[in-house]
Amino acid sequence: MSEQGAGEPAIGILQSLRNLATTLVALLQNRLELLATDIEEERIRLLQVLFWAAGALFFFALGVLTITMFVVLLLWDSHRLAGIIVLSAVFLAIGVGLAIGVYKRMHRRSRLFSASLDELTKDKDRLTSR
Repeated sequence: MSEQGAGEPAIGILQSLRNLATTLVALLQNRLELLATDIEEERIRLLQVLFWAAGALFFFALGVLTITMFVVLLLWDSHRLAGIIVLSAVFLAIGVGLAIGVYKRMHRRSRLFSASLDELTKDKDRLTSR
């Protein structure tokens, strides 16, 4: 009977370690699933933004082309070269301004995995508070 008494605490400790490992694996799996969900949501959002941006860009370009043709035809007899030069300068200035805006946005830091990072921070706080 003394052998059983000595073996029971070792079995209890091993079982506790197994339970701890199981809990850690489940926690890690949960966080990885959340991360995968974040990545998928971001991918879908980016595709939607690209689709809408492409449509907006196409119709905006079509409108600008139509207005440009109208102005050039309106000034055809008197100042056609001046009209073309002014419109070209305006379009180039807008293009440079937009390119600078894109450059700034590309270098801005995003919070891509904010939900996952928030959950990991909560987990860390819970573990350190005990």
